[in-house]
Amino acid sequence: MRENLATALATVREPQAKASERLAERLGAHVTAALIDEVTLAPKPGLVDSRSRGAHHDLDWQLMCVSARTLEPSFIDMARAGIDTRPMLALRERIGALGREGEARMLTATHGVNTHRGAIWALGLLVTAAAREPAELSPDRVAARAGSIARLSDRHTPALTGHKGEQACLDYNVGGARGQAQADFPHVVEVALPELARSRLRGDSETAARLNALLAVMSCLDDTCVLARGGRGALAETQSGARQVLEHGGAATLAGRRQLKALDARLVERHVSPGGAADLLAAALFLDRLQDEARHTTNA
Repeated sequence: MRENLATALATVREPQAKASERLAERLGAHVTAALIDEVTLAPKPGLVDSRSRGAHHDLDWQLMCVSARTLEPSFIDMARAGIDTRPMLALRERIGALGREGEARMLTATHGVNTHRGAIWALGLLVTAAAREPAELSPDRVAARAGSIARLSDRHTPALTGHKGEQACLDYNVGGARGQAQADFPHVVEVALPELARSRLRGDSETAARLNALLAVMSCLDDTCVLARGGRGALAETQSGARQVLEHGGAATLAGRRQLKALDARLVERHVSPGGAADLLAAALFLDRLQDEARHTTNA
């Protein structure tokens, strides 16, 4: 009897395990697609895209795509952790370890170039949060769950890493990527996604809508990538330039595109790249993908 019961339980668990694995793999693939969508989007001011290196000399579109694909197994592992690890503190420490492993994998693939360090943090939290409660995938709920994980302390995280973003937080008293996550990703949920929706609603192309979402984030984010490269003067110029594009109608209008071209030229001249805003755009595109998938599943 016991043997029959054990066999029956194993039969039930096997489909559940397969479903969990499919979920983790699907979510990891969505993250990779969002990262590739972000880097391919053009013309982005100061950033690597499909037509330009932007303000970078050590990055290009191909390397960024290699990095995104290299990181997919890490994001799948984080999604698995979100499914399997229920105690919150244990989950926080598990995905912290997976994030550090992912960063090492990234640096090996890119020969030491930091392509996606900020994205590993932001999208790692979001994919974990999505996997944890796959029936609740609205952007605000996923972001809130990610924030609750981010606010926990990981005993194994180094006190100081020496990364440029971390130093910019200390030098300029801003929250950076950590503060953004711990506040439930306000620039994703309250800035990027609403601008994406507004642009689509008025008939802008998908490219223009995504550029406008990026510009909306750039216009108000204390971007540590910009601060690290150019200080407060560069940040003020970046924010003002992004607002100018939007005030001239955004990337869908001729006047807006002229302002965008001027902003790109200025950021490249100053060697400034709004990488923090780019990471948050990728996060917004990931949440948008989840929302779209949920909508199609409901309507099917």
